Amino acid sequence: MDITFFQVTWFVLWAVLWAAYFMLDGFVLGVGMLHYRLGKTDSEKRVLLNTVGPVWDGNEVWLLTAGGATFAAFPTTYALMFSYLYTALFLLLCALIIRGVSFEFRGKLDSEQWRKSWDLAVFSGSFLPSLLFGVAFGNIFAGLPMDGTRYQGSFISLLNPYGLLTGFLFVMLFAVHGALYASVKTTDELKARAQKTAAGLWPVLLIVAVAFLVGTAFATKLYDNFLTAPALLIAPAIAVAALIGIRIFIAQDRLYRAFASSCVTVVMVVFTGVIGLFPNLIPSSLDPKYSLTIFNSSSSLLTLKIMTGVALIFVPIVIAYKIWIYRIFRAPISVEEVLKSKEAY
Repeated sequence: MDITFFQVTWFVLWAVLWAAYFMLDGFVLGVGMLHYRLGKTDSEKRVLLNTVGPVWDGNEVWLLTAGGATFAAFPTTYALMFSYLYTALFLLLCALIIRGVSFEFRGKLDSEQWRKSWDLAVFSGSFLPSLLFGVAFGNIFAGLPMDGTRYQGSFISLLNPYGLLTGFLFVMLFAVHGALYASVKTTDELKARAQKTAAGLWPVLLIVAVAFLVGTAFATKLYDNFLTAPALLIAPAIAVAALIGIRIFIAQDRLYRAFASSCVTVVMVVFTGVIGLFPNLIPSSLDPKYSLTIFNSSSSLLTLKIMTGVALIFVPIVIAYKIWIYRIFRAPISVEEVLKSKEAY
């Protein structure tokens, strides 16, 4: 097998890692963004934190793995991405740190002001990463103004209409995703409120998704691959079907199926974007010859072979661990359980 096989393989794995991260951490970000709306009392807010408390840090492993895969498989892309998008990625990292710290620190003092401050940190540490991830991927889809020597844009230029539209798409995807997760992980009034919130946010998500599809046709070249190989349209078709399925299952009160549909929607939205990018990793909006692709930015054949072996061993272990964790903490959480537990968040 030549190097092209491994370059394509790692592009596929790169897409899978990002899709897994957004599917898993997406509902944590969503719960954090809806923390104020869903939790009317301190006890209910504690319940919401306890629905994600045992799993949020494990979900971050997929982000580290996606970043590590980029570094090892496509080092040129990794280096230039962190150079060109340094400010945006630094802000993203700070927001993720704030979110993690807020989960752990909120219950350390019995003070209403203390808890309110950390509640704000939970929200901001969830909303900002959702928005920034979307803005980053939106700009990657559209292409960055880069040539053979440097990036010609700035942080402000990333906040263009299409980038912000993609950011808002991510925010709405994760908000609905988080509301559905809360609906299957809580009980009584909190469960009903989460279900109602998911149903109320879904039309907004649909409008934003349609706007994104239209905007993508004008701002990017993502549709070129789908026009060349119509069979690839299966990915966006599944995304649309799953998005509609969310609303149908909510109306039928089948919340686990609604949440599963939300998982499929998130994964297929990511796959649709990545399929449209291929073989680019970061297209250049100035001239295609400056684009970073899987072919001009990959590691050596030996490195890719070694990484493939490592991935075949450790990725299944990580998947098995995550399945075990979610099985252990699969039961819904009630206010009464949280109030009785000294270990609760």
